Formats: sequence, C-alpha cells, structure tokens
Amino acid sequence: MTFKKGALLFVLVIGIQTVNAQFRAYSNEFLNIGAGARGLSMAGAQVASVSDGTAGYWNPAGLSAVKDQPQLNLMHAEYFAGIGKYDFASIVIPSTKKNRVIGLSLLRFAVDDIPNTIFLVEADGTINFSNIQTFSSADYAFLFSYSQEKKINENKIFRYGGNAKIIHRSAGQFAKAWGFGFDAGVQLIGKKWRIGAVARDVTTTFNAWSFSLTERMREVFYVTNNEVPVKSTELTAPRLILGGAYEFGLGENLSLLTELNVDVSFDGRRNTVIASDFASVDPRIGVELGWKDAFFVRAGINNFQKALDDNDDTNTEKVWIYQPAVGAGFKISNVQIDYAFTNLANQSNPLYTHVFSLKLDLKKKN
Repeated sequence: MTFKKGALLFVLVIGIQTVNAQFRAYSNEFLNIGAGARGLSMAGAQVASVSDGTAGYWNPAGLSAVKDQPQLNLMHAEYFAGIGKYDFASIVIPSTKKNRVIGLSLLRFAVDDIPNTIFLVEADGTINFSNIQTFSSADYAFLFSYSQEKKINENKIFRYGGNAKIIHRSAGQFAKAWGFGFDAGVQLIGKKWRIGAVARDVTTTFNAWSFSLTERMREVFYVTNNEVPVKSTELTAPRLILGGAYEFGLGENLSLLTELNVDVSFDGRRNTVIASDFASVDPRIGVELGWKDAFFVRAGINNFQKALDDNDDTNTEKVWIYQPAVGAGFKISNVQIDYAFTNLANQSNPLYTHVFSLKLDLKKKN
C-alpha cells in the first residue's frame, strides 16, 4: 500500500465529504437498518401494522397502541463476526387515559478496530506496520416520541405521532457530528385493515461535522494531495413511506397479516424498482402467520434491484434481484422474544445475520 493510498483509505473510512450544506445520498444510513426482529423479518414492512415500542422507529403513530402498562424493547445484531454492532432500545410510557403515549428510543451502530494507515509509510518510503493504530466509529440516534389516538367510530381508530431526534456520530478522535431532525406519522385502523404513512426527516435532518486533525496529519494529507477536511454540514433529504395491511382469519386460532410498504426517497437516483433524479421508489412486502397470538412465523422481501446476471459471459445483461428475510417469535404472558434472519445492508451486496429482540410489558404492581 502506498503512502497516498494509506491516507486516502483513512478519509474513505471516515466517509465524510467536506461540502457546504447539500443533500447526500445515503446520509445517516444507519437510521435505515430497522428496529426489532419482527419488523426485520418482515423486510421492514411495518408502517401500517406496527403497534409496539418499535413504532418509535417505524412509525411513531403506532406507539399509542401501547395502553395498559409501560413497555421495554431491546434488540442486538452484529456484522462481520462481531466487528460491527447494532443495538436498539426503547421505553414507552402510556398516559393514565390510555390515549396518549410518550417514548424514548436509542439506536447505536459501531464498528471497532478500523485501521488508521495515515502513517503506514515513512518519509523515506519504507513501510512501518507498527505505525498502524486502530480507532472506532460510532453512530447514535436518540428519538423522543409522542403519539395519540382518536376513536372515529366503533370500527375505525386514527393515530398520529411524531419524533424529535438527536444524532451524534464520531470517527475516533478525528471527526464528530451533531444533528437533529423530525419525523411524523399517521395510522388509520379498521377492523381488518390498516393504513399508515410516515415522513422521515420531514424538515430535513442536518449533521454539523467538526474535525480534529494534528499538524502531522494535515501535512500527510497535503503531501499526498488529499483534501484536508474542514467543518461542514450534511443534509438528509426527507423520505416518505406509505403502507397498507390486511389481516385474514384462517380459523379460530390462526391469522395471517400481510403488509405492503412503498419507500419513496428524494436524495437522488437509486437502484430501485422506480428510479429518477427526483425520487426513487422501493417496495417492501411482509407477512406474519400467528397462532393464538402466542406463536408467529414471518417472512418478507425487499431491496428489489437490477444486478449483473452471473450466467452472462458478456457481463452486460442485468436481472432483477431481491433480498428475503424470515423469522419467528413467541409470546408468554408479558414477555415476547422474536428472531430474524435478515439482511442488514441496504446496498446490492447482502449482509445476512441473526437478530434477536425482546419485548417486555412492565406490569404495574397491584
């Protein structure tokens, strides 16, 4: 590895462009991974049907379905044999009138042991591996949620809610960012059907980056013709997610919930089913088979993309691909444990992993 490539790798790991307040594609992408094994096993098709503490992530309107007691949700997932870790936790507290709910959610994505190769090559051109040090990159999001519901008639309920979110991102001691944004969502609940919509980063979300580089680092960047990072602001474009769900009765003890979501992003052309410079549309489909509201089997597909056909020798033909997810869950009294085998990446290269989550209804003392 040359001196220039070593310094360039460091810049790429930080993953920051020193631009002046402009939208970036895939900005704050860690916020698009998901929350809870139930939602992940249904490929993220949750906007209309979510009704537990993970709604603070999927659609804050769904939080008002938590009525009788506070609820705790926990989830953990790992990338690359534990190098990257993703965690979600939430606490939901309903009001005494059972029509208003407040919630607090925390998301954390961290990658450890990232090589810092800036000083890999000495001034005389020799390689000195002892100069390689490691650092960690961590992204945090704190979501403060509010939700309320209103009964329209005996068969319809309207729910609405919003998030105020604070974002903190860091790459070792070299770069840090603080930002904030807002989400808003609604749900209309019928006897068998549900409709939902959520606008993420509705007022745009910004990250203000600052950098702490030593003079020696700046000198290396200058000598190797790499741009020296300066303070910058990164904007996340709004995203609209629409969804509809329907529950089929399959007998006295069985039910089948199906949901379709349409994810519309506005940060540039993406490799999706419908793509343009203005907006890109990505569908998600999920199903959940439930038995006595105690045992569940789930599946879903998402991330429809065009990719090169492996069977094409010319390396020019493309075919449609998608990424599946499966999972299961069981509920005993006030405890529910869910499992998902799903892809955590949002790009064309799949990154499948095992995900477990816990939902606990905190029963009040008599």
